[in-house]
Amino acid sequence: MKDTYYDLMRRQGISRRSFLKFCSLTAASLGLGAGGAEAIAQAMQTKTRTPVIWLHGLECTCCTESFIRSAHPLAKDVVLSMISLDYDDTLMAAAGHQAEAVLEETIKKYKGNYILAVEGNPPLADDGIYCIPGGRPFVEKLKHVAKDAMAIVSWGSCASWGCVQAAKPNPTQATPIHKVITDKPIIKVPGCPPIAEVMTGVVTYILTFGKLPELDAQGRPKMFYSQRIHDKCYRRPHFDAGQFVEKFDDAGARMGYCLYKVGCKGPTTYNACSALRWNEGLSFPIQSGHPCIGCSEDAFWDKGSFYDHLTTIKVPGLNGVEGTADQIGLTALAVAGAAVVAHAAVSAIKQSRSPSRNDKVSEVEK
Repeated sequence: MKDTYYDLMRRQGISRRSFLKFCSLTAASLGLGAGGAEAIAQAMQTKTRTPVIWLHGLECTCCTESFIRSAHPLAKDVVLSMISLDYDDTLMAAAGHQAEAVLEETIKKYKGNYILAVEGNPPLADDGIYCIPGGRPFVEKLKHVAKDAMAIVSWGSCASWGCVQAAKPNPTQATPIHKVITDKPIIKVPGCPPIAEVMTGVVTYILTFGKLPELDAQGRPKMFYSQRIHDKCYRRPHFDAGQFVEKFDDAGARMGYCLYKVGCKGPTTYNACSALRWNEGLSFPIQSGHPCIGCSEDAFWDKGSFYDHLTTIKVPGLNGVEGTADQIGLTALAVAGAAVVAHAAVSAIKQSRSPSRNDKVSEVEK
């Protein structure tokens, strides 16, 4: 582990200019400001690569699938240049006893200096028999590897909250990482899956500054989870105006109205979807016409149908008065209807007061 990040990148043929561009893009994605790129460049030129062990419990591997599609920084840059991914039973070439031997060697060689990344969670029912990697319960493997880890990253909602495995009635007793490992610093990166750039951004920050980023009260990095999706949603003006999609493919849907009434959980979900978006910033669910299902929030599977809207959310109403989305929508409709009636009445009065065409003709003849 004598190589620095920069040494390895240079050996791979990456130019100094490309290296600095990489640092700038990474700093921008992390919101580190003007001095961020310089700090990242300095760290990558002086620090040795950090070993990472990536474990998989009960999950669908969607976090890994998201991670390898990162664009800024590229996943290959993170894996090949920034970390030493010594063990990941999804991405590594080794398998079986050979893979487990690598795991034990990494734990022994880098005791207290490696990062443990966990995708999925351990089931605790019946002594953990519902997830058996390498011939032993995953919960035992998790505790064994976590014992000498420097810090733990809980990838996705499975590791952070339990996700669908822990949904009621949770027969396997699937349990999030922080309720099993209580003596290590843990950073939660929820989402089903998390955004690729959020994952690589968190890794970059830890490796650059040697510490976890600032976390909120639930243990999530503030740089990505400090705002609701609702706060930066491009449909927000429609929400404020009381203009809602009432059902999929109605006139409101075709005009891009707010999806709140068809189940959007954006007003209660903290994530960076509306800012970073997905697939290299191409789109995100709301932009594609589907409501946010709140997948980065705790117990989102147990909060009713994805298409039931929360009737208690307050929205700015007419004349600055607040009300629920339902009330504002009805009020706006009533006001619009009243305006139509008033317009018709005024038009009728004007018409009755103005001389008719025949009257005008008669007047001319006189």
